[in-house]
Amino acid sequence: MSSRSVQYSTNPLLASKTPIWRSQFIVACIALGFIGLVVRAVYVQVVGNAFFIKQGTVRFERQLDIPANRGRILDRNGLILASSVPMPSIWASPEEMQASTKQLKNLSQLLDMPLPELQKKISDTKRKHVWLRRQVDEATGKQIKELGIHGIYTTMEYKRMYPQGEAAAHVVGFTNVENTGQEGVELTFNTHLGGKNGTRRVIKNGQGQVVEGVGDLIPPEEGKDLQLSIDSKVQYFAYQRLREAVLQNKAAAGSVVVLDAQTGDVLALANYPSYMPDKRSNLSGAQLRNRALTDTFEPGSTMKPLIIGLAMEKGLVKPETMIDTAPGKVSMYGMTVTDAHPHGALSVSEVIQKSSNIGTVKIAMKMPAKDMWELYTQVGFGQKPQVPFPGAVAGRLRPYKSWRPMEQATMSYGYGLSTSLFQLAQAYTMLARDGEMAPVSLLKTQDKVSGVRVMSSEHAAQVRNMLHLVTGPGGTAPKAQTMGYSVGGKTGTAHKLDGKTYAEKKYRGFFVGMAPIENPRIVVAVMIDEPTGGHYFGGDVAAPVFSQTVQQTLRMLEVQPDMAVKPQVVAKAEPESF
Repeated sequence: MSSRSVQYSTNPLLASKTPIWRSQFIVACIALGFIGLVVRAVYVQVVGNAFFIKQGTVRFERQLDIPANRGRILDRNGLILASSVPMPSIWASPEEMQASTKQLKNLSQLLDMPLPELQKKISDTKRKHVWLRRQVDEATGKQIKELGIHGIYTTMEYKRMYPQGEAAAHVVGFTNVENTGQEGVELTFNTHLGGKNGTRRVIKNGQGQVVEGVGDLIPPEEGKDLQLSIDSKVQYFAYQRLREAVLQNKAAAGSVVVLDAQTGDVLALANYPSYMPDKRSNLSGAQLRNRALTDTFEPGSTMKPLIIGLAMEKGLVKPETMIDTAPGKVSMYGMTVTDAHPHGALSVSEVIQKSSNIGTVKIAMKMPAKDMWELYTQVGFGQKPQVPFPGAVAGRLRPYKSWRPMEQATMSYGYGLSTSLFQLAQAYTMLARDGEMAPVSLLKTQDKVSGVRVMSSEHAAQVRNMLHLVTGPGGTAPKAQTMGYSVGGKTGTAHKLDGKTYAEKKYRGFFVGMAPIENPRIVVAVMIDEPTGGHYFGGDVAAPVFSQTVQQTLRMLEVQPDMAVKPQVVAKAEPESF
């Protein structure tokens, strides 16, 4: 049938009359729909506006932290001890992840992460941000970016670098992956170095890409640089000599402290064993411990010069006063005091030179216990050092009223109290500075500082002359002599406590001294812990480190030699008394 023959006007469906209510219903539905849209629009735009803005913000707007660059740590000459460099960190958005099996294998290899571990991390769709590897090198970051994996992102962070490595580790310390100080100077001055992160708000699209910045940019406050008193060259040399001595003597550990006697600046503070601050995997407590500040020991014979100086200050003896030490073993105060060798009558100077326990006790017991306690307190024993290092200890010095005569006697030659090597070095600045003890500083100072007067300059100079005899013929430390420079100091050898008793074959050997002897520029203290290589006296294991460190340090400080430049070791060391 042809379409032209269709008579639409006669079609009964079209000819039927539509009820009026139907058209009204349709119009009403349209009107209600329109009203509903208007109401919804009003709700979205006016009533519930804050809610929907918040939801849009949650889905697309992000606050990004702009990391502050941590300040550098510099040595006294401006050389870098610690600095930060930008490095890429890799993270994933599990809900956006789209990667082939091959891409995941390549990613796991670049991250040095087992494939199952990687798959587990990126499958946690409840988390929007998962760190895969922090602070990778630039080449690795570039290779990961070239994989083109959807859902894998790179963020630039700062990584801390330590050019001096293990030599300065115990001074500088280290930060964690968040660039927060954890040990040493990094911890103590964390606020000063760290600065404050900035922020910016951005809008991201569905692929996590930044498409627009919103709001004000808050720039980061960069961390401030910090200049220490440490001389990195002195630090490195002292550490190397200490390391060699510990290994040569098959010792458990060792420490060395170098102080500028004029300014009180800490030029070097080294410990062995040490660690690499930026490579701390499998780090042990023995490596981490800053022994020069945290380990205490009975200082042994290094107390004798202080006692002799005090006795001269009280007018009880003079350098030439004779003391009878025969026959080398004397019972007194309920104990037996012995010397390594019987010496007979010794002058006060020779008591120091030969390190006589008997001579020291006889001199000390002429004084009240209070006088000894006051001297020890004035030079810092029993008090925490005023230096900003975490873990610095006070040592032990009991109140003099509790001392029995036997304890006063043993304290005169360094048993019955405890100190750290750092405290011992600071105490000897009193002798180096003509009776005035220097306040120590870890931050660089320019000029000579005033200290606390402990002893007259005359008596301090006399004690220095006695210390010079210790390093000469007939003394206990000829190995402390240094080519070109006059030196003086005191050996110490002490049994180690093992529980509540002294271990028979465990010792600490130490030496603390100064140079040049007439006008000291530096004080150096060395401790070797548990040497087992055949020698354990301080004059054998610690004095050589002192000698080498003094010579190199004075040359670096451009101190003119005060002696002919030739070897001065002319005699075998006298054994020292415990």
